Formats: sequence, structure tokens, C-alpha cells
Amino acid sequence: MAVQILTDSAGDLPDSLTRSHGIDVIPIHVYDNDAEYLDGKTLDSITMLRQMRQGKVFKTAQADPTAFKELFLQYAKRGDSCLYVGFSSGLSATLQSARLAKSEVQETHPEFEVEIVDTKCASLGQGLVVLEAARLIAGGLDLRQAAEKAESYARRMEHIFTVDDLEYLYRGGRVSRASAVVGGILNIKPILEVRDGKLVPFEKVRGKNRVFRRMVEIMGERGRDLASQTIGISHGDDLESAHKLRDLIAETYGCREFIINPIGCAIGAHSGPGTLALFFLNAL
Repeated sequence: MAVQILTDSAGDLPDSLTRSHGIDVIPIHVYDNDAEYLDGKTLDSITMLRQMRQGKVFKTAQADPTAFKELFLQYAKRGDSCLYVGFSSGLSATLQSARLAKSEVQETHPEFEVEIVDTKCASLGQGLVVLEAARLIAGGLDLRQAAEKAESYARRMEHIFTVDDLEYLYRGGRVSRASAVVGGILNIKPILEVRDGKLVPFEKVRGKNRVFRRMVEIMGERGRDLASQTIGISHGDDLESAHKLRDLIAETYGCREFIINPIGCAIGAHSGPGTLALFFLNAL
């Protein structure tokens, strides 16, 4: 019996990695005033972000239980178990959809085993946990052991990010209208983090270059054995800034392994174009 790794599109992993590790991905739903899309399937984030720059507004909704149920039934019928490594329950109800589908499938297939890991992570923070889970399974751990270790790994994942325009965070209720207006006038860039699975403000810095330097400083304050880690960097259609951050990290800490990828629609619809996010393991 094989263990199938499953995640959702909020993990922002490059397609090349999900394919090479045999990871299935459930898409998050994305909406505008005219249509419904599936994140990464019928709408790519670069297209969405460029439309957002032109004033278009997008919203998201959790993956529905039906999508999970269809995959769970496929796994059950072929005799496989499943390890679902998912988007933070503090940011989306997608995990609840997985739990509901698990319950329904096990009513008719009681032998089907599913472990659900609430990473309390997002974007490539989640993605790095998914890759670790795949490595654990490939290394011979059973389903429950891999789930426990993946959850422990997720608890150490740091998310440090900034946005280019506070307007998008205002739309999502993360900052006030006054903060968004003043921030734009004064070129104030927020630094935010994910804490206990939820998005929270951390600091405010004036100017993009200072934000880069401060993000790297925070990495040094919180990280451990950084040079031996795979570092995640996701960006909102701003590859130049992602490369600049990568080069600064490599110069400062000697890091050599990076995964750089655009944020997907699930995250980008709320953080907006110009988002820059950094992911690494802390020293806890």
C-alpha cells in the first residue's frame, strides 16, 4: 500500500516539484465579478496579479469537499492511504473540507487511512512542509510517523513577508483605510508574519531597500543552520526583487538552496502584486 501526498494550491510549489515527487494538488477557488476560476488550473497568478494592477478585484473560497472526496475515493479504490498537508486552518476553511470528505469516504471505505496535517502555514512555508512530508514517506516512514514529523517541521516554519501596496491588505481587513493611505504617501512597507496560523503585523519600515535588509536581519535572529536549509521565496510578479533578496541571503548566510516561485492566486488575491515572502526554519 502506497502513501499518496496531497496538498492544496496555497502551498505555491512549482509544478516541476509536485510532478517529480508525485504530489497531488487540490485547487483553491478564485472569483471575480464575472467568473469562477481554479487556482493554478484555469487562472494563473501572474495573469491575476497583472489584472489586479489594472484595478480588478479577486476573492477566494476554500476548496470544496467534493474535490477531496473524488481524490480520496481514487486512493481508496487502489488501496493507497493519504497524507494531506494543508493550508493553515486560521486562514482558510479548506482543511475542514478535507476533514468532511475524509469522514464521508470512510463511511463506505472504512479501511481507507488518511492523516490530515494543519501546517498553520501558507505559500512556500506550506510548500516546504509538503516537500518534507514527501521526503519522509520516500525515506520509509509510515503514514502516522510522517504526519507527526511533518507537523513538527511545520511548527518551526517562519513566514516573513512584505507587500508593495497596503491597499490590498486594507481590502482584506488587515490594515485600516488610514494606514493604507498614509503608508502609500510615506512609502511605508509593512513586515508581517504568520503566527499560530494567522497573519499578523510585525514591523513597519520605510523604503523597499530597508525592507530587504530588515527581512534578512530577522532571518538571522530567528533561524538556525541557515546555510544547510532550503530557503523559500515567493513573489507577486516581481522576480527581480525575489532574486535581489536571494542574493542578499546567500551573501549574508551562505545559503545555496532556494525555491523561488510566484505566489499563487489563493495568496496573491489578498496580498497583491509586489508581495515578497521569505520562508525558513527557526531555532526552536
